[in-house]
Amino acid sequence: MSLPNEMTRIEITEPGGPDVLQAKHVPLPVAAEGEVLIRVHAAGINRPDALQRAGKYPMKPGMNPIPGLEVAGEVVALGAGVSQFELGDSVCALTNGGGYAEYCAVPAGQTLPIPAGIDWVQAAAIPETFFTVWANLFGLGGASSGQRALIHGGTSGIGTTALMLCREFGIEAFATAGSAEKCAVIRKLGGQAINYREENFADVIAEKTAGQGVNIVLDIMGASYLNANISALAMDGRVVMLGFLGGARANDIDLLAILGKRAVVTGSLLRARTAAEKAAIADQLREHVWPVLADGRCLPMVDKVYSLTDAAKAHAHMEAGDHIGKIVLRVD
Repeated sequence: MSLPNEMTRIEITEPGGPDVLQAKHVPLPVAAEGEVLIRVHAAGINRPDALQRAGKYPMKPGMNPIPGLEVAGEVVALGAGVSQFELGDSVCALTNGGGYAEYCAVPAGQTLPIPAGIDWVQAAAIPETFFTVWANLFGLGGASSGQRALIHGGTSGIGTTALMLCREFGIEAFATAGSAEKCAVIRKLGGQAINYREENFADVIAEKTAGQGVNIVLDIMGASYLNANISALAMDGRVVMLGFLGGARANDIDLLAILGKRAVVTGSLLRARTAAEKAAIADQLREHVWPVLADGRCLPMVDKVYSLTDAAKAHAHMEAGDHIGKIVLRVD
């Protein structure tokens, strides 16, 4: 397969606002052992991209400085030892960074075939959110049929994905949002909406569950919500933290409430997981979720699509907070 010598990618020129995202011409990446090279047709935008751009994401040594954690496209080169894919395969993948580009090298274990009937844009909106929700709501959170979950940011990419999977797997879901329009979307996705601007979510949970609480809280806020999250928990419940929009350092935590409920407070960063851990999540998704997507259920909600070179506009749109579902860059 003939490939160009150079490609366009979006780089973070310095920590700052969306305008620091600039298009650069660089050599193509090479598929190392165990990797596939993907010609990117679309790439998803995620909150960690914006945190990285602003210099607020905990980047560990060796992490790819190029933003972009999920892509969809076609396999154009195979690294040594890769046998599960062939040239020309249509795939989507959880990257280790570098997705805002025309080509991206990705570990084969983090790459999945695109389910039938799904286009490039929708496929690019799948990996980051589905990996994250599966690993945290169902993995760390232990969610199962018959349980209750509270999802903060119910109309974000994570939130809409979590709501759809809760509905699919028999979990009663509550979700927070800040407007009547967003609450309507939550209800459409099968969740019970809580407008956090008008109601105290812990009080609503207590009322709606007759004081029993929820088994899992999937949280993007961190410090500012921690005490209220614990209050909303059932006995032996779990708070699973994915972000810290409300602060990364918590003070004045009610430890007695944690002890009294035998609560577990945990969380994870998907990007920091090992290749083997990410591959294991991919295997679970292929088994449990890919058949659902192939049947046309739980498909990602896409709010808006931008061209690759308009990545700065895409980031500004995400940070404005008005979007519902995912924002995607179209590369081709």
